[in-house]
Amino acid sequence: MARWDEILTLPVQNPQTLEFSAADIVWSRVEGWRDKMDRLALIPFSRVNDFVRGESNNKECPTRFHVEARRRRPPQMAYKPKVDGILEYILYWCSFGPDDHRKGGVVRPSRHYTTKRKSPAGRPNTKRGCVCHFIVKRLIAEPSLALIIYNQDKHVDKKGLPCHGPLDKKAAGTRAMFAPYISDELRLEIISLLYVGVPVETIMQRHTQMVQKQGGPCTRDDLLTHRYVRRLERKIRRSAFELDPDDDVSIGLWIESHRDHIFYYENFSSSDPFILGIQTEWQLQQMIQFGNHSILASDSRLGTHKLKHPVHSLLVFDSNNNAIPVAWVIAPNFASREIFRWMGALYDRVHSKDPTWQLGGFIVDDPLADVMSISYWRVLHAFRKSLINKCFEREVRAMMSKRLGEALSSICKGHGGMDLFEAFMEDFVDCREFLDYFSATWFPRLGAWIAALKFLPLASSEASAAIESYHHLLKLRLLNELDSSVYQRADWLIDKLGTKVHSYYWLDEYSEKESFTRYWKDEWRSGFTSWQQALRIPDSDVLIDGKCAKVVNQKNREKLHEVCNPGSEFVICDCDWSRMGNLCEHAIKLTKFLRDRGLAAPSSSLNEFNRILASILHCPPHDSVMRDHAVALALSVQTQLNSLIVLKNNSAVLNNEVTRVQQIADDTLLSNVENSKNADDVSTMCLSVSNDTRDTLGGLQPKKELVTSGPIDYVSQQFGGSTEYDEHLLFQWQLNKHGVETKFTSN
Repeated sequence: MARWDEILTLPVQNPQTLEFSAADIVWSRVEGWRDKMDRLALIPFSRVNDFVRGESNNKECPTRFHVEARRRRPPQMAYKPKVDGILEYILYWCSFGPDDHRKGGVVRPSRHYTTKRKSPAGRPNTKRGCVCHFIVKRLIAEPSLALIIYNQDKHVDKKGLPCHGPLDKKAAGTRAMFAPYISDELRLEIISLLYVGVPVETIMQRHTQMVQKQGGPCTRDDLLTHRYVRRLERKIRRSAFELDPDDDVSIGLWIESHRDHIFYYENFSSSDPFILGIQTEWQLQQMIQFGNHSILASDSRLGTHKLKHPVHSLLVFDSNNNAIPVAWVIAPNFASREIFRWMGALYDRVHSKDPTWQLGGFIVDDPLADVMSISYWRVLHAFRKSLINKCFEREVRAMMSKRLGEALSSICKGHGGMDLFEAFMEDFVDCREFLDYFSATWFPRLGAWIAALKFLPLASSEASAAIESYHHLLKLRLLNELDSSVYQRADWLIDKLGTKVHSYYWLDEYSEKESFTRYWKDEWRSGFTSWQQALRIPDSDVLIDGKCAKVVNQKNREKLHEVCNPGSEFVICDCDWSRMGNLCEHAIKLTKFLRDRGLAAPSSSLNEFNRILASILHCPPHDSVMRDHAVALALSVQTQLNSLIVLKNNSAVLNNEVTRVQQIADDTLLSNVENSKNADDVSTMCLSVSNDTRDTLGGLQPKKELVTSGPIDYVSQQFGGSTEYDEHLLFQWQLNKHGVETKFTSN
């Protein structure tokens, strides 16, 4: 019992990397079987695969580990909670062993080949008697942990000599110099290219050119064969989504074979609905990379009327501000309020990989969800699309659009409520088709939307454009089947999301995607979002003409697009993208053009930010958030001044002046924070320090160059330093840097 007491008191090690090896773990020596000292460690069981991959990517001796033996206690089997009881036992062995197919090597009797083949199998020839192996045990006492016993960690044969890799001189010139299989990254690349329709010959041609360009094979991936790619292509072609005529049974079979892709599963029962959460390893990596201290967005309405179960997508934004799906949740419509059930499982999955991962904000399109931000795009998209389809008179449509925009803007500012929409319906009673739709679809739900718009932050135009582009692209990539009957099968939906749709989104992030003709000629390919296209339109292409405006088409410069209600939240353009209810680049460009010149009111998201900021600055004096904001503001001034010193290090006069102002800011802040009696004093002091610094430096350097490092980096990482986000994200960066947890997201 003393052995297990010592084992269970060992620290649980969870390195903060996507993969880790034995070198990243502190190993302990505990007395084991036959008085031998076992070399062991405890890690989370969910990270066993990360450890296996890390050990396989050994630079000194590249290899792969396979499951040589496995014992698993059936879930239905009763067991006593013994301290040494085992739920699962897995023996991982280096794929160059344990058998030795070299001349004079020892092969286990059960592994002898009875007949001599003309073309021998590939795997037996790689067996070189490697003794490296480790054991993974999942204990009954701690089912969330994995006990790793790693006594044989050297890649040698029974004689103690290197048997593969660069250290084995006899392996030179053979495949034993490299790992026995291609890497998971290359396999994912090949599968994705095959799923989107790239021919085998094209894949091999590009791969051969790459190997020749680098001067020959350097890794196992360079030894990719035409036969292997053809075998993957044949496997994909012969696969079928319908594993059983019964849809529920087919889903169960798919889940059993894709355990690593499931982060939450709840079958139908008398009390709980069906919920399935899908997240591949690549999606998890994207979520960790782009979602940490950033925004996670939700699109929960795809296929509401067409699919058996709608698709709920979770999105992050990459460095180009394009939306990437990092998880798909499939559930019935009535399960939309069960978000808390799978959100916790997704959070635990991410934290098992990276314990430091934190979410900066969550954008949703359902006001009933218990989260802290809401997608304004859902309301605007639905209203705009219905107006265009149901109101055919252009002038009346523009007036109705303007009234709806004014109503929503007033609600976001905290003024008005249902009375605004009631007055709208009375004034436009002649447009019966749209009012019938509005009364039946939206009027019963307006209470929840109004409450959300009044008290929750709003997503900005750039985030909305990215979500809008993703929604449209997913619809093209998913709902394109000739046989519409498959839409009523959930196993088809699960299979297509995890294969073809997943492959297209992987290809969107692939650096060499444009070199494949299949991609850039396909209508499913991703492109610039409306926001990104709007930034490419020069100001000279915007023409203001009274109550309307015109924007030059960038592809056909002889064509002009007429935009109604310029500067309003409800802008309508006559282009095809706007007619579908989307926010087009012409409307975004016009709105940005007017706001930059002070000719249009700020966005609702910026108004909401100002309201939240004002409420923080006027909080009670005992609230620590107000005090931390004052400190963060002063430190931000210091950061700006330090960066100015670096930029102007050749000017001694400027350096002296900056140092003096910085000291004044420090002294003023410390003095006022200690002596301030109320919140107004502190907020006034903060503004005073900022204004004094700006006045002193005003004649030395333009204002834009004051912020050159620190917070501006955080802003640019989020949404390109857009003017709609700068103030909000700068303030959020200041609070997060000093340990203050913000309760709102970037808008």
